[in-house]
Amino acid sequence: MNKPWLVQYPPGVPAEIDIEQFASLKEVLASSCARFADLPAFNSMGTVMTYRQLDEASRAFAAWLQQVAQLRRGDRVALMLPNLLQYPVALFGVLRAGMVAVNVNPLYTPRELEHQLSDSGATVIVVLENFAHTLEQVIKATSVRRVITTQAGDLLPPLKRLLTNFVVKQVRKQVPPWRLPGAVDFRQVLAAGRAQALDDVPLTRDDLAFLQYTGGTTGVAKGTMLSHGNMVANVLQVAAWMSPNLIDGQETVVIPLPLYHVFALTGCLSFFSKGAQILLIANPRDMPAFLKALRQTRFTAIIGVNTLFRAMLDTPDFADVDLHHLKLAVAGGMAVQHVIAHRWKERAGVPLVEGYGLTESAPVAIANPVTIQEWSGQIGVPLPSTEAAILGDDDKPVAPGQVGEICLRGPQVMQGYWQRPEETAKVFTANGWLRTGDMGLMDERGGIRITDRKKDMIVVSGFKVFPNEVEDVLTMHPGVLEAGAIGVPDDRSGEAVKVVVVRKDPALTEAELLAHCKQHLTGYKMPRIVEFRSEPLPKTNIGKILRRELRV
Repeated sequence: MNKPWLVQYPPGVPAEIDIEQFASLKEVLASSCARFADLPAFNSMGTVMTYRQLDEASRAFAAWLQQVAQLRRGDRVALMLPNLLQYPVALFGVLRAGMVAVNVNPLYTPRELEHQLSDSGATVIVVLENFAHTLEQVIKATSVRRVITTQAGDLLPPLKRLLTNFVVKQVRKQVPPWRLPGAVDFRQVLAAGRAQALDDVPLTRDDLAFLQYTGGTTGVAKGTMLSHGNMVANVLQVAAWMSPNLIDGQETVVIPLPLYHVFALTGCLSFFSKGAQILLIANPRDMPAFLKALRQTRFTAIIGVNTLFRAMLDTPDFADVDLHHLKLAVAGGMAVQHVIAHRWKERAGVPLVEGYGLTESAPVAIANPVTIQEWSGQIGVPLPSTEAAILGDDDKPVAPGQVGEICLRGPQVMQGYWQRPEETAKVFTANGWLRTGDMGLMDERGGIRITDRKKDMIVVSGFKVFPNEVEDVLTMHPGVLEAGAIGVPDDRSGEAVKVVVVRKDPALTEAELLAHCKQHLTGYKMPRIVEFRSEPLPKTNIGKILRRELRV
């Protein structure tokens, strides 16, 4: 197909990647650990783990899974962990052993956890003991037969480990009582694994690497089947895309988003493939601790979502963070608001480079070139070896500049939904395009602008209103902290725009807010109902506003 977007590729970024370079993530891991053995791989809570140390620890974990737990190729292992050193050790161990990783949000309710464990058929789970009480409530209804528990400080140096675990449990009281008979300690697993042989499991691009669950904001979560081929392709695509700005073995990247989310996961793997040091932030909501870690680190790249960048900018102490070495700031997961993009560039000196994807595309499919000087307002252009099209309701391409559904093809696109062939069939067209459910347009040069989620679109008297546009205008007002827009039934127009607003300025009135909107929105896009709330708006684990919960 015609690829007008290639004219926007920076020098050195290829139109295609070599998907034959690695057969599996296991090979990517081995390559990086060999190339960068004595460089720092991960930094967590002030403790550094080198690529060599990660290689050794993950090997021990993999051997334990094979020889002690008696798992076989393709068995599922659930990881219920925040961003601690235990996560990469367990993850790479699972992949090296030839098994499938099932990422689990540690903040899941018992109902959500039971669904994911039961649906995936996971037989082993690694869980931070802070959340073991949730697992205790549902484990009998699942296939889990082996539980590995860990404490926050388990992979820190001895003195720091004891102090950290004591503070978490005894001072902060963050570990509710739990009882899981037969559970084994993570450190004991590593010790036992070091004495075991590791069988080399040959893996191909078709073997599953992850069951990555998605759809929780719109219905029952589905397991997206991401193969080693899907993940390797996206790692290579993202690494190639970053190459104009980043040098192998010389970068330090901050990852404050949870690694159980696919955006942070693939970002981590891509930086890992380039020999970067990855600073893991276990709890970015603890802004004082987060900023302290940033002040102690000479970082060159950071990934985040709009709400996180805003939270940093709104914190006075962020002014003390040294950003002189920053080369790249990547925003994804949700739409970037232009007021945040402007403030970030003013403070950091580098633009927010916005990208786009979804779990079903492993996830990155579209991104702005990393060489841009200003935030573009677009989500960018398709990555190497990726095709994108804007299709109408008849699954045919619309004219440039016309709104339609963003659809994707490429080696990073999922194999399908786990045990849900009918759901899989619904998201692919007859020509193999993945329907994203997002509305957007493409210009003559292949640049893509997202308008909104298809299902969130508001129709007022036959006119389409995209919530992102309304929310962007609302958050331009200095008295607004955050805002969400939804459609509500209306006798005259079918639907009307309702906005839910959290004030930054307690004195902000509805009249002032509507006057502001009138300056920026045409009549049918104007909010008809304004609701002020004092509590933060409900969000997903990476900060997307849950519009469905605003409708309750």
